[in-house]
Amino acid sequence: LERLSQRRTDPVTGERYHTMFRPAPTPEIQARLRQNPRDTEENIERRVQDYHRNVKLLEDFYPDAFYVNADQDPHVVFEFIESCIINPLPCKKL
Repeated sequence: LERLSQRRTDPVTGERYHTMFRPAPTPEIQARLRQNPRDTEENIERRVQDYHRNVKLLEDFYPDAFYVNADQDPHVVFEFIESCIINPLPCKKL
């Protein structure tokens, strides 16, 4: 929530900033930064609720699905996904 709700964009240059992790370098730029309406806390919370509701349906439909830890080296993530593609998951018959 913090990561998404603190994003800002400079309408002049198109440069993206974050109020905590990558603040605008000058007060002039800070004054003109805009927040995307989708990045309000209410919208983010609604999207997260939608995600959890939908992911539960997918988990029920694909009980043998795998979890990808994307907080790793990109090559490790790629190799893991590639191995899952080579050995695909079975699908339920409808």
